[in-house]
Amino acid sequence: MVLAVSPVNFELKSEDEQDAIINTFESFLNSVGCPLEILIRTREIDMDNYLAELKDRTESEEVPIYRQQLENYSEFISGLVTTNKILTRHFYVVVPYVSTNKIDFEGVREQIGIKVDIVQKGLARLGVQSRELASLELLDLFYSFYNPEQAKIQPLTDQALQLLHTGYVQRGDGNE
Repeated sequence: MVLAVSPVNFELKSEDEQDAIINTFESFLNSVGCPLEILIRTREIDMDNYLAELKDRTESEEVPIYRQQLENYSEFISGLVTTNKILTRHFYVVVPYVSTNKIDFEGVREQIGIKVDIVQKGLARLGVQSRELASLELLDLFYSFYNPEQAKIQPLTDQALQLLHTGYVQRGDGNE
């Protein structure tokens, strides 16, 4: 199970708050009882769509002062993007399942659910929000890791997920 996790700006905390976070995090790691993977994913944001939308808004603006402000802002963003990469950072916690040769899918799902619940409660004590990634989000995460250039050009959609689900998950008819 992969959890998307909200960040905590540690540097902006006071020294006492930082100490409290460190102690709570240490306590959290000691209480989990299973290995965890903490993943930080930094990706470049594609600003082309935003700039195109800004251009459309500028062209449709009828008030001259607002049009001028939009033009100035658009020029500023264009210059910023050409000289700097605009990055976004996402945080994930991977809660693994270690096989015990169980084939019972519901039992496996229940075990992972218990571990995820423990992890989410521990993260909440740190002031960190977390949520399980949906199927498309998880697929997009892997897709962007293994095909970063293709992921920019051709992002995944719900339709792609449905095709994959139909093609791989529902193929229990012996046509493998």
